[in-house]
Amino acid sequence: MSVETTVRGRVDPAPLTAVAAAGDLVCIGLFVGVGSTVGHSIGNPVRIAITFSTFALAWGVVSLLAGVHAAETHRSLQATAGRTVLAWVVGAALVQGLRWTDPVPGNPALAFYLVSVGVGLALLVPWRLGVTALARRA
Repeated sequence: MSVETTVRGRVDPAPLTAVAAAGDLVCIGLFVGVGSTVGHSIGNPVRIAITFSTFALAWGVVSLLAGVHAAETHRSLQATAGRTVLAWVVGAALVQGLRWTDPVPGNPALAFYLVSVGVGLALLVPWRLGVTALARRA
């Protein structure tokens, strides 16, 4: 099975999927932006950009694997919530692993993981449920 075939089965080609993905990036940007204003990375745009990129990359990979962008996910609020939670929890754990590497600033920290899971889910789950509600009306 090719990568293209795998991705096609996990991504709904509807225009709403692109809007949803852009909204995901806005949610991640809000999370990183708020985090940077409460004492983390203030005045360091490179560190903020790396943090954003790390979370966006992890979300992109894990949400694709979890089927967050699949057509069948957009038919069910329960599937949307479940897949979004799974993808963000795993993605945030992946980010913690990446923080052990030199290119990614910071160190793995349980407190940061828990905050990133809580804040990320508070932003992503309502957004994704709204997208699903909209898709179900169409």
